[in-house]
Amino acid sequence: MREIDVRNCPLNPLTAFSEDWMALAAGNEELGYNAMTVAWGHLGSVWGCGSHTNRLPTATCFVRPSRHTKKFMDREEFFTLSHFGREERGALGYLGSHSGRDGDKVAAAGLTPVFEDGTVYFAEADVVLVCRKLYAQDLVEEGFADAGLVEYNYPERDFHTMYIGEIVQVLVRD
Repeated sequence: MREIDVRNCPLNPLTAFSEDWMALAAGNEELGYNAMTVAWGHLGSVWGCGSHTNRLPTATCFVRPSRHTKKFMDREEFFTLSHFGREERGALGYLGSHSGRDGDKVAAAGLTPVFEDGTVYFAEADVVLVCRKLYAQDLVEEGFADAGLVEYNYPERDFHTMYIGEIVQVLVRD
């Protein structure tokens, strides 16, 4: 894979999560890692910092408290979002429907972890976003202006944690 400028990221921010899905991964080779499929998220910019004044490139993703990946997201400074072509849709389906607590679901899904710079992504990805965690916050019921969203998405009140990460590297398949 080769690195490109974040401004040339080929992902469509309106479909990368919702239609294509992505694999969210956190952890490392030494302490372990986990991954899950994500279909909710945002790509864009928020805040200013250093040379990115008023345009810090960011990815936002959401993880329920019950997901095994959450402990890795909370522990690690970095996380990755791996985007795949349609040929890996089955692998993403597997990652989203099995727990890493029960075994090596990455291997069972047929994906190959790549450990680099203290984090993990997948060799089969066509685009990888390496993100440095900037912010994490649990969603709260009081924050929803539309109560119907709570009833539909959180009948058990198991609200996601929102993670915002600075996109520090964009890798694309050659």
